[in-house]
Amino acid sequence: MNKDTGIGFDVLFTNASLGIMVANELGVIVLVNPFLLKQFGYSEKELLGQKIEKLIPERYHERHVTHVQHYNEHPKNRPMGLGLDLYAIRKNGTEFPVEVSLGSYQTEQGKYVIAFLSDISKRKEVEQALQRLNEELEQKVEERTVTLKSTVKQLAALIAETEAKDTELNRINIFLKNIWNHAEAIIIVTDDASVIRMINPAAERLLQYSGTELVGKKTPSIFLNETEISLSSLLEKANSGISSEVEVYYERKDDTHFPVSQTFTAMRNIKGEIEGYLMIAMDISKRKKAETDLLVALQKEKELSELKSRFVSIASHEFRTPLSTVLSSAYLISKYAEKEDQHRRDKHIQRIVSSVNMLTDILNDFLSVGKIEEGKIQLRRSIFDIKQHLQQITNELNGLLKKNQQIHYQHNGALQIDLDPSLMKHILMNLLSNAIKFSPEDSVIELRSTRTPENLKISVADKGIGISQEDQHHLFERFFRGANAVNVQGTGLGLHIVSKYVELLNGTITCDSQLDTGTTFELNFQMES
Repeated sequence: MNKDTGIGFDVLFTNASLGIMVANELGVIVLVNPFLLKQFGYSEKELLGQKIEKLIPERYHERHVTHVQHYNEHPKNRPMGLGLDLYAIRKNGTEFPVEVSLGSYQTEQGKYVIAFLSDISKRKEVEQALQRLNEELEQKVEERTVTLKSTVKQLAALIAETEAKDTELNRINIFLKNIWNHAEAIIIVTDDASVIRMINPAAERLLQYSGTELVGKKTPSIFLNETEISLSSLLEKANSGISSEVEVYYERKDDTHFPVSQTFTAMRNIKGEIEGYLMIAMDISKRKKAETDLLVALQKEKELSELKSRFVSIASHEFRTPLSTVLSSAYLISKYAEKEDQHRRDKHIQRIVSSVNMLTDILNDFLSVGKIEEGKIQLRRSIFDIKQHLQQITNELNGLLKKNQQIHYQHNGALQIDLDPSLMKHILMNLLSNAIKFSPEDSVIELRSTRTPENLKISVADKGIGISQEDQHHLFERFFRGANAVNVQGTGLGLHIVSKYVELLNGTITCDSQLDTGTTFELNFQMES
């Protein structure tokens, strides 16, 4: 018993609003609290001395025996069954889901396992357990009084019985002290003014406060997030006899936060007067992380599924035109059998080559997006001459230029850079080919690169159809096509891929454009010193 508060470990044990059970290393139940008895519908006599499997559905018995053996060989305070659905079974055969936290300790009598069982389908009101306990105590006192008055001869027997009960009470107190010291749950006891009077080791460790910093000085509001739940609301529910179980975030001493599953109940004396409050909370950080990871994985799977569906839709549309061109040109080539028809054959062969290249570009776009979504793009950095690299790219694009179109390239600064030349080529090929595609004949496309010790800047400017301000907000989204570009063939993936490649290279891309005036894309890459 705590001398300062007058609150004994037995009060903590009997008032806990979750089931507590102690078993020996053979898996035999040696101690259970009233809340657990109510949960399962058993009496204490029916459970003490029984195997733990009595409380577990039969289909889990064999597996649980193995778990008990493994835990006895490697005892460790921890939550049980993280990420799994655990079930218990009542005396009447009904099953209900539970959360379990395990702790272990050793006495002269042997090794013991402490289990906290929380019914997550329905929380029992603590006041019912307290009322039942009060009635039992009153009945025992009345029976003892009658017995003492009935005969003096029974006095010696009653004294012996009392001594035996005191011994048992002492044994229970030892168990409760071990529960207090070894439980993984946060356990805090306050007085009727909600000032903290007791705090267990797990609470000190998880909240990063020492007992001297809290006991007699602070209320639980020091670590409660008032935006989620206030101490006054907890007190109001507890005073009304409502057992409040909520998931909230606690704030540690270092201002970091972690999620808990918390119960807050009033502790009453035999007269029903509130003497203090009991707060029990279990750290559910791992469970929350598992839930978050699952949601992220499901969202990723959903996005990939949408990508595949969109691919099928766009591919069926975009493939139709070049395939029709290949088919018609191949048919016409077969009709030009004469030698003087060679120029006609060459024309259709070029159309076939162009269509095949178009199909290849479409497939490459889809494959690139797939690799990006799956995180399979790997950087292959090397040192290369940026001016030479960009000049080579412009030469490769000469075949795409419209009548009298030109690409003017200018470079300033040092030539050597350390980036991925392959990704850089893909980025510039896409931006330049778009500039060619959306610019008129007789126009000039400006390509500029500037290398400084700190960064590399590249700009591509055209005098084409431009992009509206509204469309610029969606420019780098997958499958987006500008309102004025719907009649130009494309998948809407090119700029999305470019933005992802720029991001992989730790760079940025910006767009400045006006309708019917032109567009300028600017790339900026930080250079390592």
